[in-house]
Amino acid sequence: MSFLSRLLHRTFSTSPSKSPPQPNTMESLSTALYKERNLRTLVDKFKSSSDNPRFRTKTGIYDSTVRRLASAKKFRWVKEILEHQKQYHHDISKEGFTARLISLYGKSGMFEQAHKVFDEMPDLKCDRTVKSFNALLGACVNSKKFHKVDMLFRELQEKLGVKPDVISYNTVIKAFCAMGLFDSALSIVDEMEKKGVEPDLITFNTLLDGFYWKGQFVDGEKIWRKMEKSNVLPDIRSYNAKLVGLVSEKKMIEAVELVGELGSKGVEPDAQSYNALIRGYCKDGNLEEVKRWYGEWEKYDCGPDRATFATLIPFLCEKDELDWAFELCKGVITRRRLVDGAVLQVVIDALVKESKIEEAKKLAEMGKSNSYTRYKVKVPSQD
Repeated sequence: MSFLSRLLHRTFSTSPSKSPPQPNTMESLSTALYKERNLRTLVDKFKSSSDNPRFRTKTGIYDSTVRRLASAKKFRWVKEILEHQKQYHHDISKEGFTARLISLYGKSGMFEQAHKVFDEMPDLKCDRTVKSFNALLGACVNSKKFHKVDMLFRELQEKLGVKPDVISYNTVIKAFCAMGLFDSALSIVDEMEKKGVEPDLITFNTLLDGFYWKGQFVDGEKIWRKMEKSNVLPDIRSYNAKLVGLVSEKKMIEAVELVGELGSKGVEPDAQSYNALIRGYCKDGNLEEVKRWYGEWEKYDCGPDRATFATLIPFLCEKDELDWAFELCKGVITRRRLVDGAVLQVVIDALVKESKIEEAKKLAEMGKSNSYTRYKVKVPSQD
């Protein structure tokens, strides 16, 4: 073929040009599932997508889908998509995959189903080690079956010959703290140390949360000292628990000093840190300090959250700071943050009481149109 013939062939060839790069299929699929509003359709699409082995590795898609269904109380559909996974024999025989199903059932509050999957593992040709053992304990806690955790912990150790690890012990400690059985929680710490398992940061944070949040400040301080002796460095969760304890004891000066010291400890305060201080000053009725610490937030990346507004807005109404409360509510809705309708209702009622009907109506309408508002709001009739 001559040069001219080859040139004409390339110029007029009907062969398709190279296709442009295709978007990440899994990313597109994940986005499509996230955007699907019809939950029945979501279930069908999820089951169909599960045929793709790559899809079955995407834990985030599983978590978000199950969470949405459970939040909508569509528990039979949670069961439908999770039971559907058992047909994938190559994956279901792997403990990590099956442990994920157990955990997902637990996060949905479906402990009986989680336990059923655990019991079925031998028939599914899947080994049961401390990984699935921990998944079942976690499912028990997430399902709020706290009273069953210790019994399960003891029985399965003996039945399976499983040696508990730090995650196992931490889960039992969490269950005891949730029930307020702090002596039992501390006995688990003693037991794990005797078995050669060192308590970690999660161990201590679980105990600190339990003691400080329950108003047992002295015992919380003992745990703090034990953590220091164990050379476990506290993180922001540790410090926030301590802040809660200080605030509950009305030790506001010490609480403020602690927040001021965080930077030098390599830890940055977060929303919970400031919430603790604002909650304390609200209880003290100290409007000036509330204003000051709310203003401090502007210097940091973290911002107020739903807990902040739930504490702050009713307090402002009590202090006749209605204009500020009104502006805060508008800002929350405009920025599409989650807010309880009950909080908005406090401001609406106060506006009506002050004969500010137009402002009350405006706030009510904004609240109704905001999909991030939990619970309905209304404008009461003026007496």
